[in-house]
Amino acid sequence: MSNAPVPTAITVHKASRTLELAYGETCYQLPFEFLRVLSPSAEVRGHGPGQETLQTGKRMVEITAIEPVGHYAIRPVFSDDHDSGIYSWDLLHQFCLSRDKLWEDYLQKLEAAGFTRESGRDAVISVKGSGCA
Repeated sequence: MSNAPVPTAITVHKASRTLELAYGETCYQLPFEFLRVLSPSAEVRGHGPGQETLQTGKRMVEITAIEPVGHYAIRPVFSDDHDSGIYSWDLLHQFCLSRDKLWEDYLQKLEAAGFTRESGRDAVISVKGSGCA
């Protein structure tokens, strides 16, 4: 069993394209694009090291639905029809704590591959603030 905290609230903010996860009084904002490009699905991560597929062109992706998976995870449905990622409480909490580093790593991979966030690359995403709205 995981020791990861379970969010006390999950809120989809369509206008800002962020998923807000509250853990008591502490809130985190995870952009939809961030969640999509770091999906835990085999489609994105592959079945082993070196099999990852760099996700590009996801800047404007939306979350159209979120489905619970037992008592341990959620499964977002994205506007590009991606729906195979199961985001455990542990993974979501790690995303919240490591968001900035994970995002910077992703942007570096895009740049190294010659992409931008638009065509699959560019621009900097604002993920500042950790207070509840």
